[in-house]
Amino acid sequence: MNRTMITATNTLGQLQKQMDMIGHNLSNADTNGYKRREAAFSELLVQQVKNQRVDQFETGRLTPLGVREGSGARLSQSHLILNQGSLRSTGRSLDFALTNERQFFKVLSQDNDSSAVRYTRDGAFFVSPTGNGEAMLVNGSGLPILDENDNYITFSENATTFQMGDNGVLTVTDSTGGEEQFNLGIVTVEKPQFLHQFGGNLLGFPENLEDLGVTEDEVVTNVAFGARVDISMVQGSLEGSNVDISKEMTDMLNVQRSYQFQARSISIADQMMGLVNGIR
Repeated sequence: MNRTMITATNTLGQLQKQMDMIGHNLSNADTNGYKRREAAFSELLVQQVKNQRVDQFETGRLTPLGVREGSGARLSQSHLILNQGSLRSTGRSLDFALTNERQFFKVLSQDNDSSAVRYTRDGAFFVSPTGNGEAMLVNGSGLPILDENDNYITFSENATTFQMGDNGVLTVTDSTGGEEQFNLGIVTVEKPQFLHQFGGNLLGFPENLEDLGVTEDEVVTNVAFGARVDISMVQGSLEGSNVDISKEMTDMLNVQRSYQFQARSISIADQMMGLVNGIR
């Protein structure tokens, strides 16, 4: 296999990952609070060949010295784009849309026998009875919504009204007129590139976070106490996805053209090797 084939083969695998990422964005174009991802590429190992041994002959040259021979491109990073999605009014008291693009709700995710705090922008909440005269605030998948101290939000199963006040304080009123207040758990994402996407439109920490040289507190900040004045949300509305379908389709076409070009390079290299091998 010659250098042309190696370069094209390396790049094909990375382009496939970008196509998968774009396809995932398109499939979540109608998902509440979904945040799209963009791919960033960088070169693999590059060899610098000094083809001019006499430096004085390079005087006045405007292009880089020598010849650079690369070995393809790689997907260096997957950027999480936090741009605000459009708001859609629902009139439902348990629908909340965050208007600060870096703030997320806290959800307790349960994977097999373990549980972990995850983050979401999907503010469509529901009431789930617990069977002991109380009910719990959950998301559309039945996962518990957490307060600022990572505790469940439970209240009387006879709750009739839900009112979101300033600073993210949820007031629950039951049929007898009794009130309970809860500080919804909100975090601010400081370094979104370190968050991993999980199922159910949730974000969380990757298993190798320590190997990446950052801590959880550097990636997200819990919004509590005086910092809660910065919480901004709208009740009775939901945030849509920030996916621009026209842009994603354009990017998909560009990636497909690049993929075809790399595949064509392999075919041409194979033909050239066939001609060389056929020389008598």
